[in-house]
Amino acid sequence: MPIDPSAVVAPTARIHPDAVIGPQSVIGEYCVIEQDVVLGARCRLEPYVFVKRWTTLGDDNQISAGACLGTDPFDKSFSGARSYLRVGHRNIIREHWTISRGTQPESVTEIGDDNYIMGSGHIAHNCKIGNHCTIASNALVAGHVEIEDQAFISGGVVVHQFSRIGRLAMIGGNVRVNQDAPPYFLYAQFDIEPRGLNLVGLRRAGFSRAEIASLKSAYRLLFLSSLKLEEALRRIETEDTTAPTLHLVSFIRSSERGICRPRKDPRWSPVSL
Repeated sequence: MPIDPSAVVAPTARIHPDAVIGPQSVIGEYCVIEQDVVLGARCRLEPYVFVKRWTTLGDDNQISAGACLGTDPFDKSFSGARSYLRVGHRNIIREHWTISRGTQPESVTEIGDDNYIMGSGHIAHNCKIGNHCTIASNALVAGHVEIEDQAFISGGVVVHQFSRIGRLAMIGGNVRVNQDAPPYFLYAQFDIEPRGLNLVGLRRAGFSRAEIASLKSAYRLLFLSSLKLEEALRRIETEDTTAPTLHLVSFIRSSERGICRPRKDPRWSPVSL
């Protein structure tokens, strides 16, 4: 049966007969769920949520009022072909978010597990969001963006298409992310700049003192020395071979847009490490 007998569906909700609603899920007033939609167990949709075709949600997701999931991409090249939005487990998506499915036929927008996405923003087509990320209100994430696990995206941030944000990176409010942001660091300014380590995030994530010290050394080599980028990376690979620093080096080496760097402004002084 497409709607599990234990699910609770408000009388004003409209659910396509081909949609699948998992056990103990709750569908609020005036929700609309199209065909080819699958909701897992114990999902809760507040009133006026719209879940469009070819969207899959895992278990224990909470979707607040006015959210629209699986929208057609905001992309002039979109042909209308089948593509997907796939959302993992235990995500909280608050009011008035739009999340698009992929642009190209059979392509996917992916949201992982345990993410907290605050009110009023947009995640565009073909994005890949990891696990345990926080995306604050009024953030705008353009197409093909990748955000690694445990990143924190503050309010009003705009992320340019094809940009990448690394694990445990923290992006300050109203920052424009137009280049890749390597993992583990803090970022500020209108045009994104590194401003030290995300020490609070690293400690909360259980990083050891040795790992944090290694990342501090890597930060100095990358941004506070006179070394060219490739030379700094080679130094990190030989001097600081912890798992986090090796991930940092791998992230930077795989960057296609280039990583953000401090501006050459004598009035600017880096945050203390």
